[in-house]
Amino acid sequence: QVQLVESGGGLVQAGGSLRLSCKASGRTFSNYAMGWFRQAPGKEREFVAAINWSGAVTYYANSVKGRFTISRDNAENTAFLQMSSLTPEDTAVYYCAAVLSRAVDVVREDYEYDYWGQGTQVTVSS
Repeated sequence: QVQLVESGGGLVQAGGSLRLSCKASGRTFSNYAMGWFRQAPGKEREFVAAINWSGAVTYYANSVKGRFTISRDNAENTAFLQMSSLTPEDTAVYYCAAVLSRAVDVVREDYEYDYWGQGTQVTVSS
């Protein structure tokens, strides 16, 4: 079992930045690929960004490319999502997810992830 706890959400003005963290425990963090997803009210959960086990490979949704950066610190068992140039359309609950994978590529589909955090709310005001 892997336990994931997100933090760093909050209320920010449009154009601002936030850094989300996802602290993992329970297993060897470097054996897991990580992803960030979000769900806005009344909408389906959507992919935001993913990173492979080593941090060498990342992938982003078009809607956040150039504004968000996913990273990880395997020594600290933590994944991050740095969000910049935020807009009200980024308002959502953000979830981190983990799946056991040492593949080179990232994991992009939510159904492939086995472990999920409880989510952290990000609200961007206009």
